[in-house]
Order: sequence, then structure tokens, then C-alpha cells
Amino acid sequence: MVWEKATCHSLGMAADDVKVLFGRRVRQLRKAKGVSQEAFAHGIQIDRSYYGSIERGERNVSLENICLIAGGLGVPPAELLRFDALADPASPGE
Repeated sequence: MVWEKATCHSLGMAADDVKVLFGRRVRQLRKAKGVSQEAFAHGIQIDRSYYGSIERGERNVSLENICLIAGGLGVPPAELLRFDALADPASPGE
């Protein structure tokens, strides 16, 4: 059996697009909790400016940080990848 390698490109997304969608989803969930970026970053022990760059889609986030963020939001890590839950994935702000 030959496995086809799934990439962002093969799914119709540029690599940068997935980072932006991830950041928008994280921002959406954080705002739903009613927590500021600064307070949230402090609570999960991630540098505030680094965390902000995640929400802006500028970072390729490690699995460790995905788990920290998910834990801080009280959701399973997979929830951060539910881009279909974004109201409008094309709009920059949530």
C-alpha cells in the first residue's frame, strides 16, 4: 500500500494559511473565555509577544505549545484545528 503524503498544499492551502487559521482559531477560543492576550500568555507561561505572534499566524507552533494553549483554554488539542468552527475563515479578526 502506498500512502499519499497530505500537505497543506495538497489540501488547497499554502503553509502560511494554516498558521493564520490556527491563530484565528486560538484567538476565537481565548476571546470566548474573556481573557486578554497578556493574561492568557502569562497563565500558560508563554512569552506575551510570542503568543501574540501565534495569534497573528506568524509562528509554526510546536506540539508542546499547542498542548499548553489547549490546556489553558480547557479544550483538547484537536479543537484548535477545527477551522470549520471559524465564522468566516477568510476574515482577519474574530
